Amino acid sequence: MDAYFESIAPGRYQPTEFAGGAWQADEIHFSPLGGLIVHAMDRHRAATDTSGSDKELGRISFDILGFLAADVCEITVETIRPGRTIELLEATVVIAGRAAVLARAWYIATVNTSTVAGGEPVALTSPDRSAPWSMTDTWPGGYVASLEAKSVAPPQPGRASAWLRSDFDLVAGEPSSAHASFIALVDTANGVAARESPTEWMFPNLDLTIHLHRQPTGPWVGLDTTVTFGPAGHGLTSSVLHDELGPIGRAEQILTVRPMG
Repeated sequence: MDAYFESIAPGRYQPTEFAGGAWQADEIHFSPLGGLIVHAMDRHRAATDTSGSDKELGRISFDILGFLAADVCEITVETIRPGRTIELLEATVVIAGRAAVLARAWYIATVNTSTVAGGEPVALTSPDRSAPWSMTDTWPGGYVASLEAKSVAPPQPGRASAWLRSDFDLVAGEPSSAHASFIALVDTANGVAARESPTEWMFPNLDLTIHLHRQPTGPWVGLDTTVTFGPAGHGLTSSVLHDELGPIGRAEQILTVRPMG
């Protein structure tokens, strides 16, 4: 099955081997789970949004509460602030009987602002002008193995510009929106620019926050990423997000940094 999850009941999803995590063999990678949460939010909005306005995703934040076991993911979504111009959704993911992820997303009404658009950073070199790159040389797991990766320049410790894509469906047999498919790859940012070897140091992220000033198009996800480690066990992964048309937003991940063993 060329998909990261299989729907087994309304709101319940079984991860496949391709969702496998990079830190431990019995966990799932947050990246496809983040996309699955957006997918669940899309389905909730399609069933409940009666405002009549055209709104797009502006920000989504995920708090990762602990170990993401390779087990059934049960997702519930609630609209906590409906409205015609802005709307706030909240999702909870329960895995193995406990809350594993909390997410909130702002949707913003669209209006034509093309005459004042500007301020974005320089676009990345395109994927067709970038070099093939194997992330599996650094990271194990089914999810990383499912990716096609290209590097704009040779990655350096704490600094990389890379393109990612995947031919795998987010949920088997279910079409996904462009932003769900895009966000399903964004959490990979913490692995593309590793400051230290993951066999000697752990630096998992506790959250992921994404801000979008334009909606993404697929299939490539561009990550212009910098990783900073502080002196007391905290780190920060910061990325400018790109699609093939140019920059679309930013992502931030707070890290807990500690030696292995």
